[in-house]
Amino acid sequence: MEEQPGTLLDSLKSFGVSIPNDATSMADLLFPEALVSICAQCLNLIDDSLAFPTLPDSTAENFKVCTDIAGSIKGMGFAGDLSFYEFLYPSEEDTSKLMRFLVERLSETSAVGKAADSGQGDGENLSNSQFEQRLWLKGEVPESASADLKDSDDKSSEKAQSATPANIMRNETQDCRKDRFEVVKKGNDSIDESEEAKAVASGNLINPSDKQCHKMKCSVEEMRHRRKRIEEALKERTSELQHLNKELELLKAAAEMALNEDHPGDFFIETHNGDIDAKKKNLIELESQGNALRMTLEEKKRGLEESIYGSKPDLYAKFRNLKEVERETDSILSETQTRKGEYSWLLAELKKQPRQESRRSYINRMNEITKNSRKQDADIERILRDTRELQLESNSIQERLHRTYAVTDETVFREAKKDQVGRQAYRLLTSIHETFEQITEKILATDRVQRERAEHEKKLAGMATGSSNISKLEANLETIVKENEYLEQRLQHNQN
Repeated sequence: MEEQPGTLLDSLKSFGVSIPNDATSMADLLFPEALVSICAQCLNLIDDSLAFPTLPDSTAENFKVCTDIAGSIKGMGFAGDLSFYEFLYPSEEDTSKLMRFLVERLSETSAVGKAADSGQGDGENLSNSQFEQRLWLKGEVPESASADLKDSDDKSSEKAQSATPANIMRNETQDCRKDRFEVVKKGNDSIDESEEAKAVASGNLINPSDKQCHKMKCSVEEMRHRRKRIEEALKERTSELQHLNKELELLKAAAEMALNEDHPGDFFIETHNGDIDAKKKNLIELESQGNALRMTLEEKKRGLEESIYGSKPDLYAKFRNLKEVERETDSILSETQTRKGEYSWLLAELKKQPRQESRRSYINRMNEITKNSRKQDADIERILRDTRELQLESNSIQERLHRTYAVTDETVFREAKKDQVGRQAYRLLTSIHETFEQITEKILATDRVQRERAEHEKKLAGMATGSSNISKLEANLETIVKENEYLEQRLQHNQN
């Protein structure tokens, strides 16, 4: 039974083999480039260690690559004749046999892979949405947590960007004059109320000293974050100020040099040097102020920590636990970002995978093939039955004809012995019988000649395609001869 049009091509596409878009049958693959590309992809899918390049420009290299591919396919058990000729000068029949063999080997390889992976879970039956969900759950971090942390970082960065150096210094001076426990009095009310509610529900009351220590710890953390924001804003504004000052100096210098013709170039150089020294002093002052502010904040932090840890040693252990939690949070965030990158990469790879046809389409195709096969079997049985009936009828007619001829021959022969008319009738009967035998032989010979003619026409069609292949082969041979002559000339030139 012949393959249905496109069945082999669809099977190759289902295994991930790239096929030209305009290819709908084997006749569209009778090109060396397409055939070599498909065979190389199939060999790579069957055995990862086999890798073949595309057809090079050199004709000699083409013969070598095609010979290597043919040897690899023969090593897998291909029974037919296979060499470079079937790749460089393909025919539809040989290509169909080759594609059928490769599809069988790919099916066997796929079946072995599925059997090996069957014990690794039910991941194969997941839909796309379930697959994406499982990829995200492997991260072990809720998405809302990362979103909240991201929002908090964005808010803090906006605050830092909105601050200028002058405002930072003025606000920090005012904050230092305030009571260091202002945050304890006004902030963290919701946290304390929730803790008190939990303590009341569990039957344990919170000690006022523990509550005050917790508030002091929160104030320390708030001051630490504020110091970080101040340092970041100070660095950013300082660099921006330096850049603007440089641009301003350059513009002023260019304007003075362009408009002022009374002073020489040395005067402008001295002026610029003085401006540069002034700016350096200004930067040194800003740096000293920043260092003083940093030292003040560090002293305040150390003083608060010593007071807290001196009154409550247990708070030091809690503080260390808090640091560990922060480190774990940072590691979880970094792992979350890594998981997100892997998730996006896997999602892109999933979208790149060729979409396989549903099992229902394959079942329908198999049903159609089975139906066509049964129809062909019924037609063959009907033709055989009709042929048998015709043969029986022909045999009966021949037997009746032989009997009739025997009776007629005997009767006419008896009459021929009596007179001259009987002998002429017998002679005429014999000539008629011989003439009909000759006609029968000519009919059989004509039928035999027609069958031989059909076979010869088929061979001629094959030879016509072969003649074009011979012309291609001659052209390739001429190309190889030219390449060899060119290489010999280069070799002689290098030797000289």
